[in-house]
Amino acid sequence: MINNPTLNKNPININRALISVFDKTGVIEFAQALIKHGVEILSTGGTAGALRESNLPVIDVSDYTNFPEIMDGRVKTINPMVEGGILGLRDQHANDAENNDIKWIDLVVCNLYPFSETISREDCTDALALENVDIGGSTMIRSAAKNVGWVVVVVDPDDYTIIANELNTHGEIAFDTRNLLSSEAFGHTAQYDTLIHNYLKDEKLSENFSITFQKHSEMRYGENPHQSAASYKIPGNNDANILNAIIHQGKKLSYNNIMDADGALACAREFDEPACVVVKHANPCGVAVGSDLLDVYNRAFNADSLSAFGGIIAFNRTCTRAVAEAITTVFVEIVLAPRFDVEALEIFQKKKNLRILEIGDFGKRAANLEVRNVDGGLLVQDVDTKLLSRDDLTVVTKKQPSDQEIETALFTWKVLRHAKSNGILIAKDKTTVGLGAGQVSRVDAVHMAIRKGGENVKGAVLASDAFFPFRDSIDAIKDSGIKTVLQPGGSVRDQEVIDACNEHGISMIFTGTRCFKH
Repeated sequence: MINNPTLNKNPININRALISVFDKTGVIEFAQALIKHGVEILSTGGTAGALRESNLPVIDVSDYTNFPEIMDGRVKTINPMVEGGILGLRDQHANDAENNDIKWIDLVVCNLYPFSETISREDCTDALALENVDIGGSTMIRSAAKNVGWVVVVVDPDDYTIIANELNTHGEIAFDTRNLLSSEAFGHTAQYDTLIHNYLKDEKLSENFSITFQKHSEMRYGENPHQSAASYKIPGNNDANILNAIIHQGKKLSYNNIMDADGALACAREFDEPACVVVKHANPCGVAVGSDLLDVYNRAFNADSLSAFGGIIAFNRTCTRAVAEAITTVFVEIVLAPRFDVEALEIFQKKKNLRILEIGDFGKRAANLEVRNVDGGLLVQDVDTKLLSRDDLTVVTKKQPSDQEIETALFTWKVLRHAKSNGILIAKDKTTVGLGAGQVSRVDAVHMAIRKGGENVKGAVLASDAFFPFRDSIDAIKDSGIKTVLQPGGSVRDQEVIDACNEHGISMIFTGTRCFKH
């Protein structure tokens, strides 16, 4: 360790470069640009072979170090001749370098084995994953990034032009450029190590919890125009989701668009039968299922057509021409589906600003972790993928619900857990009728849902995302015509609430499960 270290911030010349890359995009052209400036090229394995095939002069690292690549290429660059040439401080270690015949390496060009792609393969084993952990490359990258005063490191092929242009213009590399690329390099290796850690660890909620993402897109702003924003995706993730969707047309997706579209897709994943979900401000204002997609769309949209204005429409089946014709008569921001008929896409072109997102085939939500920011840290939990069936339900009233009411109750629960708490949802005939979401009082949510549903609440099922603390909510619906109430139960006043249902001739079902969403 050096006492009172200093950092060279003067421009540096590039006399010697070490190039060892897995992703060979643009590497030949970059090497040609370096050679034009008299840069000596060291290289390894496949990279050296590719350079030679292009008739470029290159020195094998094994010839440079006088030590062969061994152990199937596992050991090739971890050598004092290489690491000393990268790490040495030119103004302090010149004697050490001369005494050990070490030559300075001024530029390191390196990217790593594609670990994220490897672990995404269906046939990936632990042995294969570990074989694709890059050791020598990470060591060179970190060494060059640390010695930013004297060395420049490049890990992204998109940055080759930065170095080439600066050499063409100035013949040397400025400290600001080196510092920028050093930061990028440390980010590259940090992400790499995080992927490995998360793959190998057994405990999902581990003592050391690290996550890493790659920038997907810049946004004009966040939830509001004064907030900056960007979207990030999981490295190597190719699942059917919003960030991987094919965008056929329309304006660039905004922060709120992505939030709402993701919520709509999550709700659409709940259903096996054809479904349509309409979302506004992250709440499902209209949902329906059935056999005919056009009928399903019409029921979902008309469940709350006022709220659906400017909303997001999601399907879990291919969007047809007939459905597209119906959608183009109203104003919505986004339509998403697994697929779109060609005729449907042609019809949507009439509305140039309408975003059309092709998600690809998708199924149920995966049992992943979801993360929320809090001041000073994170909250992490399992995604709520718990499924309810008839076996989970307990009828607690004298009046028994019909089979149809039980089916409607299960449908209602699937939708309700995608609404903000406190949440009350009323539905019938496999269609939502009225939603009261995001209320600080449960009885207020009940009044909102009834007001939204109007006359359509007669004969419907009402579901609550948590228990009723008092009987006031039941008393509020006594004259509405609602037949069945679904709720988790668990209140100290459960019996009081059950008694209210019995008084008003309403059946009540306990789920034993809560579905809060904050």
